Amino acid sequence: MTTPYQVLIAVRYLRSKKKNRGVSVTTAISIGGVAVGVMALLVVLSVMSGFQQDLQKKILGANAHVVVIGNKGLLSGHEAIAQKLKDDGEIASFSPFVLGQVMVSSGSRVHGVFIRGIEPVSESKTTEILAYIKEGSIEKLSEDGEVPGLIMGRELARNLGLVMGDEVNVVSPLGEIGPMGMLPRVKKFRVVAIFEIGMYEYDSNLVLTDIKAARDFFGMKDDITGIELRLHDIYKAEPVRKRLQEKLGFQVYVKDWMQMNRNLFSALKLEKFAMFIILVLIVLVASFNIISNLIMNVLEKSREIAILKAIGAKNSGIMAVFMLQGLFIGLIGTVIGLIGGYGLGYLINKYQIIKLPADVYYLSHLPVKMELFDFAVVCASAIIISFLATVYPAWQASRMDPVEPLRYE
Repeated sequence: MTTPYQVLIAVRYLRSKKKNRGVSVTTAISIGGVAVGVMALLVVLSVMSGFQQDLQKKILGANAHVVVIGNKGLLSGHEAIAQKLKDDGEIASFSPFVLGQVMVSSGSRVHGVFIRGIEPVSESKTTEILAYIKEGSIEKLSEDGEVPGLIMGRELARNLGLVMGDEVNVVSPLGEIGPMGMLPRVKKFRVVAIFEIGMYEYDSNLVLTDIKAARDFFGMKDDITGIELRLHDIYKAEPVRKRLQEKLGFQVYVKDWMQMNRNLFSALKLEKFAMFIILVLIVLVASFNIISNLIMNVLEKSREIAILKAIGAKNSGIMAVFMLQGLFIGLIGTVIGLIGGYGLGYLINKYQIIKLPADVYYLSHLPVKMELFDFAVVCASAIIISFLATVYPAWQASRMDPVEPLRYE
């Protein structure tokens, strides 16, 4: 199969003659500009995807995919609701829970937290929070005794100066009415385990205890706050939520993980899109280098263009030569940027080069997740922009009059 002359000439024009090395230098600069733009785009988009995935993993590690709660704060008759949940094939497991806001005090230190009463066996099948325990064991959580067990985050333990086995006071502002007015509930708990999710909001603001101890503390008798659900497919949470809401009626309120964290994930998606638009400007700047490079090439190769026209080359063929030349620059730069972006992202992710303050960014290091869709969009954008940059110089070359360059030959 014979290679078209346009391709052969375009490849030849990428290399300059020894007597004039300027064109080859500008070609290298144009390729480098595209490569840097593609690499920057890939790394930033991969970091944004990593943030979203890591946050999603940590949020779903501490919370269920779908939650069924009572519309008045308490869920009565949860055994009947649990029976209905067993019939749904999308639900992998479920667990009852009790949730409330309390104050945890140790000595002169006080911290407001959420206390969640759980059934350890069913909780371990529904969420992954018990898998993050770094010290102690959940076995002591359900032991009967005067002082019930408590599991807290590492940051909270540090803030209160607590270690394994220490006792803390848990205070609820909602107590019983006495002669002096509302009396807060106060009960001692013992630290039996410490978890560390890696997300500051949970490590410093969440404590766990046995569901029986939580019921007794809040005076809830047989009621609970709600039921946590784990799904086989987390991305089917919305249709499952709607189906359960219709099935269970309006005495309960069903929420899914996307609904509960909508603001956070919407902000991340918007920020990722905004960063893509901003960083595409780097590739646009590189496209100006391609335009200037091709214009210089057209001026230098005016004699060759005239000869090609004289021997029968059409305007479309001349245009194709320079459009292919610019396209090759874009392709080479895109491939180099692709390799550089993947390599840099891999190093950042594997060795956790960039550390972050967990209390500010929720994460301890800069996460990177390289997605095929992001790579495809970036590569396609770079190639399209590079191709569009060739149109004007190629058009100018096709309109060149062959008489002038050959007048004095």
